[in-house]
Amino acid sequence: MISSNNLTFKEELKVRGLRFTAQRKAVLDAIIQNDGKHLSSEEIYDLVKINSPEIGVATVYRTLMLLENMGFVHRIDLDDGKHRYEVSRNEEDHLHHHLICIQCGSIFEVKYDLLESLEDQILKENNFLVKNHSVKFYGFCGYCMKNSSSGEIIKPLTSRPLNR
Repeated sequence: MISSNNLTFKEELKVRGLRFTAQRKAVLDAIIQNDGKHLSSEEIYDLVKINSPEIGVATVYRTLMLLENMGFVHRIDLDDGKHRYEVSRNEEDHLHHHLICIQCGSIFEVKYDLLESLEDQILKENNFLVKNHSVKFYGFCGYCMKNSSSGEIIKPLTSRPLNR
């Protein structure tokens, strides 16, 4: 079970006077089991519904908000009109960066912080301490570049991103 500030989800719920329900566990499990896939709330609902057909979409939304408020997940916006969710990692100082293919919609995570020196410069020059940032890079993934027959990239897709 993931933990935030050394408390498990179950313990954190208890501290807040909330119950650890099967529905809450199912939502959290769906996110953990699909770590790195940047699922939308609708996709999480569809996954949870498979094993918990009685769950309502409102319960999934409320649980996602609770998980975010508790620091167990991050809500991210990848500019596709949907909120997406990923597991929070205690070892990360910042949200990680994302590479988004404008051809196929694939999403890749950049595992290292690219902006530490910029943050230091901002602190020095502006007396402003950056606590977090969100960076998205748009371009073409290796698969799309490799499969472009003429070297020309065709019109970007607007459908659901895939994770490769």
